Amino acid sequence: MNREEIIRNNEGTIVDVRTHSEFMGGSVSGAVNIPLNEVPHRIDELKEMKAPLILCCASGNRSGQAENFLSRQGINCINGGSWLEVNYLTSETA
Repeated sequence: MNREEIIRNNEGTIVDVRTHSEFMGGSVSGAVNIPLNEVPHRIDELKEMKAPLILCCASGNRSGQAENFLSRQGINCINGGSWLEVNYLTSETA
């Protein structure tokens, strides 16, 4: 299953790694906000979430960094890219 199918089929958990203020300015419905700088300190919490984790941010850069780090920790995750694209893909299922 590719990234788009995972998002459209509502598989896993959407984790937005933008800052809290960015997240409050708009986000994917149901997404969990864990800013990138907090990710290393919240590994146990992330491991408890329904996999795969679909990571998103403003452009895909920070979510790519989070994907790189989390996959090295053995966490099943994908870089969803921009939260706007993830939001669009989730709205296609509604």
